[in-house]
Amino acid sequence: MLTDRFVSAAKPDPTKSTRLSDGGGLYLLIRPDGKRWWRFDYTYAGRRKGLSFGVYPTVTLARAREKRLEAKRLLDRQIDPSVARKRAKVERRADTFQALAEEWIAKKEKVREPRTLLKLNSILKNYLLPALGSLPMRDIVPMDVLAPLRPLDHKGLHETAHRARGIAGEIFRYAVATGRATRDVTADLAGALTPVKVTHYAALTDPAQIGRLIRAIDACDVSPIVCAALQLAPRVFVRPGELRGAEWREIDLDRAIWRIGAARMKMRDEHLVPLSRQVVAMLRAVAELTGDGRFVFPSLRQPSRSISDGTLTAALRRLGYGQELQSVHGFRTIASTRLNELGWDPELIELQLAHVDRNPVRAAYNRALRIEERTRLMQAYADHLDALSAAAEREMAARRA
Repeated sequence: MLTDRFVSAAKPDPTKSTRLSDGGGLYLLIRPDGKRWWRFDYTYAGRRKGLSFGVYPTVTLARAREKRLEAKRLLDRQIDPSVARKRAKVERRADTFQALAEEWIAKKEKVREPRTLLKLNSILKNYLLPALGSLPMRDIVPMDVLAPLRPLDHKGLHETAHRARGIAGEIFRYAVATGRATRDVTADLAGALTPVKVTHYAALTDPAQIGRLIRAIDACDVSPIVCAALQLAPRVFVRPGELRGAEWREIDLDRAIWRIGAARMKMRDEHLVPLSRQVVAMLRAVAELTGDGRFVFPSLRQPSRSISDGTLTAALRRLGYGQELQSVHGFRTIASTRLNELGWDPELIELQLAHVDRNPVRAAYNRALRIEERTRLMQAYADHLDALSAAAEREMAARRA
């Protein structure tokens, strides 16, 4: 058997490689250039095989003997040590942050919109993966996650930093659920980043101003398709992405109902939009233009896609409503404000706004049994907007007189 003193004093033969045997298949291979490698020879399934245990003195004699013992224990269980090592490497790669991130993204691809996935991948690629990608999930500590977020925070990109932390947290929770991490370490970063200042979507609140806005929209003179989308926005008050991506297969004009699938909803639950008489009439007019295609509001340049994110905003700006006055999303705020002021049931309003109901039993009950009330609400609100617009028209006529 070898000793530490003998191994450290051994000289290389400049003409050939030499072996110093420790018994049991373990030996130190000394190359002519002086490099020393621990090797282990064994027989498995009738074949002679070899395994490297690392370089001396990084791997000491004692550690090399431990590795020999581990290999022999595998052989006693009829397991090839070489195969076991390869399998362990694969498993380690499957436990890295990058591997978990790729699995997580693959699942998100089934339920998230392409635009959202693009943002997720961008944050992963630019900020999280360079710093965390190669690290095993179980070895990552809070400071590892904070390191790539701090530069963003210092540059004033507070929202991006918080979003990156949120994405990392989702990946960690996925790792915990699949048994490849013990906890979400991003929870320890609470308070470590500059808080994000919440900005609300601009929206008019005065009834007279709302009437003038509706009147201006109804007199819209841009593309007929864009005008139609802008005219529907305040009357259906869905989220802008849900409106822009409307498909004809979702809409039943005869029954006056718009059924938005769960995959297109923020809360991942099907949403019903009762259509007022005014909206049905508008959609029948739009059907003359786009009814033979997929989208209700297709892009002029690419009919296979819906109008873009900024199209409706640009149309509003052209009507004279800057970002400080009114946003497309702000039509939801107007609807919520006006309907509450008109005395409608707040729960019914929240339901039509598609705000999540945390009580699943009550949510199912609401979806199933309150559609008639929602139909009355939507018709009453469309009539209310018409009344406000008519008042604005009378005001303008009085001024002209």
